[in-house]
Amino acid sequence: MRYIYIAGLMFTSLSFQGCIPLITSAAGVGGSAAVSNSMNGTTSRTFTASAAKVRVAARRALSRMKIKVLSEDMQAKNNVILFIAKTGERQIHIQIEPISANSTRMEVEAKSSIFFYDHATAEEIILQTNKYLG
Repeated sequence: MRYIYIAGLMFTSLSFQGCIPLITSAAGVGGSAAVSNSMNGTTSRTFTASAAKVRVAARRALSRMKIKVLSEDMQAKNNVILFIAKTGERQIHIQIEPISANSTRMEVEAKSSIFFYDHATAEEIILQTNKYLG
């Protein structure tokens, strides 16, 4: 009887050994599933909204987060809106690129130094922008 119990325990543990990573990755799919982090330090998301609406929402998000916008420019050739913002310790670059009349890609790069990127701050800017888009 003891050997059957041990064999059953071994079978069960071997059967479910791949489930824990699956469960933990499924649990992480929640709030930031649509936000993408890249290797070069930028965090991006595509919104179903016009570039003008995303621009206003991004300004409101930065204001709410008490992040000072230093400059806002628009590249005439491709209608890309560029923000440069700064906190006490971070330099933030935001690029808002219209893809179509009703879809816009937003990229955020938050640098805490020359070599270190702050993905959490960049992601929060995108999430707050999404909140203001409603």
